[in-house]
Amino acid sequence: VVPACVLLALMLLAPALSAPQERGLIFNLETGELCMQSIQCKSGCCHRVSGLSLARCAPKAAEFQECSPENLYKVYYKCPCESGLTCDADKTIVGSITNSNFGVCKDPR
Repeated sequence: VVPACVLLALMLLAPALSAPQERGLIFNLETGELCMQSIQCKSGCCHRVSGLSLARCAPKAAEFQECSPENLYKVYYKCPCESGLTCDADKTIVGSITNSNFGVCKDPR
């Protein structure tokens, strides 16, 4: 006998696993959809406005926009930079703890 929670999880994962190029219930989420981690979003950024807000998929930061360096939790107050750009920010542990590690996306060249 399969527990109900396992059966429900399989039912939810099946559409996402069977068609990876299409939007699923858990992965390949579009901008504006609710998320829990950045890996769920097509853009690669799960963004929240405040500690009390729900996180939603958002586009990565473009050049000269505010950004956060990549972090362990993969939920951001400012999205990381687009591919090829670097986030010039405070990357110390203090910046991470105080949530002040924001910077600006720059082209490293």
